[in-house]
Amino acid sequence: MLIELQMILPEIVLMSMACALLVFDAFIPSERRHLTYLLAQLALLVTAVLVVASFPQITEYAFNRTFVDDPMSGAVKAFILVITLFIFFYSHDYLKEHGILKGEYFVLGLFAVLGMMIMASAGSLLTIYLGLELLSLCLYAMVAMHRDSPPASEAAMKYFVLGALASGLLLYGISIIYGISGTLDLQEINNYILYNSERLPMLVYGLVFIIVAIAFKLGAVPFHMWIPDVYQGAPTSVTLFISSAPKIAAFAMTIRFVNDAFMHLTPEWQGILIILSILSMAMGNIIAIAQSNIKRMLAYSTIAHIGFLLLGIISSQSVSATGVTGFADALFYVVTYALMSIGAFGFVILMGRKGHEADELDDYKGLADKNPWFALIMLIFMFSLAGVPPFVGFWAKWFVLKEIVATGLAPLAVIAVVFSIIGAYYYLRVVKLMYFDKPVSMTAIKATQTMRAVISLNGLAILLLGVSPGLLMTFCIEVMKL
Repeated sequence: MLIELQMILPEIVLMSMACALLVFDAFIPSERRHLTYLLAQLALLVTAVLVVASFPQITEYAFNRTFVDDPMSGAVKAFILVITLFIFFYSHDYLKEHGILKGEYFVLGLFAVLGMMIMASAGSLLTIYLGLELLSLCLYAMVAMHRDSPPASEAAMKYFVLGALASGLLLYGISIIYGISGTLDLQEINNYILYNSERLPMLVYGLVFIIVAIAFKLGAVPFHMWIPDVYQGAPTSVTLFISSAPKIAAFAMTIRFVNDAFMHLTPEWQGILIILSILSMAMGNIIAIAQSNIKRMLAYSTIAHIGFLLLGIISSQSVSATGVTGFADALFYVVTYALMSIGAFGFVILMGRKGHEADELDDYKGLADKNPWFALIMLIFMFSLAGVPPFVGFWAKWFVLKEIVATGLAPLAVIAVVFSIIGAYYYLRVVKLMYFDKPVSMTAIKATQTMRAVISLNGLAILLLGVSPGLLMTFCIEVMKL
């Protein structure tokens, strides 16, 4: 029992500190609300240190195999915690500037991180569902946090209704799988599928519901309808959160399903994911061209990137790809995408000011004349998202496409390249506005030194990872030897 408690020590510490922070925040005066932010960052740092200190070298199970402690879960947790540290840095200035600095944001953020960590270590269908619901309920509340904003309230209702529908579909799929196999354990489900091929049609029926639910959570077409409205309507600090760390957790959840539970149904789920991937890349890149709101444009960009992420998962179980590199490519992609996404939305926060959200493309006209350094940082974000070398976004797409070709799905790689080229247009349009258009006004960027330093660090990290991607890729390969 003591060994099992040691395995979940990071989760226990994070939960305890989140609960303590909730009580603490209820008693401090509003003018000292920054203490809640500092303590939330401390909670993330302490949890990250514990995750790194107890990083697993082998796969171990706890609590009747409902909790898995393996290298993949350790890596995913570490990435989530680091990304959330950046998110809280960006969010603090935004919330303070717009007069909505409330401790609830950071408390809900910590509980959402706890849900993501549970998803990463789930060894049972029940554990996956509990982690997912903890994450989802926190995100619903965070979107609706700005109660005086009608767009935020509308976005929260849409997110809640569609999120509840996705959760219901997931629960229905889990019920079907449990009813057929008689177990919630992912490995036992995998073994049941291997030795009971006569039950294959019903198992595939349950698998379809689970994949649809995962597609909802990831935002893959045609289950993407919530993403543009939520990204645009929610406060930018919340959009920043939703667009990054939860995607890493959703990746881990998908791996648990397709590798741990449904590895023997690979042809079935691969076929479904291929369709979802093509649709996501097509609609995401094409519709983004017509957007004039940068948050909405980045929302459709997210949908397109989810299509690329699915390519890495599709290639994971082929004989030529060995399964290791495909999953590693997908992990590399989702981590670097999260880093690029927080940078892009962080820049929207940087450009904004009280009473004005810099979420229209016209707000970026002539930025190079006003502030050449930050125009360069935004250029790095846009070029990396577009997949332009030498930035890390290029390598993320290159590794995925290389693996897809090795899998024998060269036509799918060609389709991905075509839509990637189409998608480059709307990223380059932002660069064109910054460098070749005249500014609407010469209002200076109002941001703290901390905010300026963090976003500069974010941009330079993308550049450095692009110049030397081997270290991160090697790490991803090591932890994804499932």
